[in-house]
Amino acid sequence: MSEEVFLSPKKRGRAAVLISGRGSNFMALHDAVLKGRINAEIALVLSNKEDAPGLQAARERGLDSLFLNPKPFASKEDYDREIVDELRRRDVDLVCLAGYMKVLTPFFCREFKNRIMNIHPALLPSFPGLNVQQKAVDWGVRFSGATVHFVAVEVDMGPIILQAAVPVLQDDTADSLAARILVEEHKIYPEAVRLYFEGRLEVRGRRVFIKN
Repeated sequence: MSEEVFLSPKKRGRAAVLISGRGSNFMALHDAVLKGRINAEIALVLSNKEDAPGLQAARERGLDSLFLNPKPFASKEDYDREIVDELRRRDVDLVCLAGYMKVLTPFFCREFKNRIMNIHPALLPSFPGLNVQQKAVDWGVRFSGATVHFVAVEVDMGPIILQAAVPVLQDDTADSLAARILVEEHKIYPEAVRLYFEGRLEVRGRRVFIKN
């Protein structure tokens, strides 16, 4: 059986950003769009939290923003189906998770396979999940960092696109390490989205190749 290969589209695209909190990575992405670094527009900023500061920031930037309350939905898949409907109404090409604190259902992952990115504040596959900066400090690792990856059904286990490493200092706390990692997140996430819409990301199995 031949290996499945996916090549990102070279086109001016439409991206959606899903957030739950302050939205600093969303703003880094939008800043890169405004500067012409990313050949796309942000078609929607969606949050599962009505009071998410990032949602207010999206409104202030004149972007289409939406709070979608998960509570009325009978299941997680029903909620994700509604999100997918909202994305399709806006012809979204790429979904960017930016501090979105809900695990996507297999349905969502299938519907947008190789078209969902996430930013994770650790060097995957080390330290998936939550509280990863504290785990890095507790384990005494010498380096941590950030990873942009495609989203798969297995949490934080999708194909890795870009990574940035930062040293873990001996007097680091989870907060001080997180702040240093966040600086790198704001660099590599826009870069990964730029490469996507330049048609330069090729996925073969669980590896991502960057085409020149």
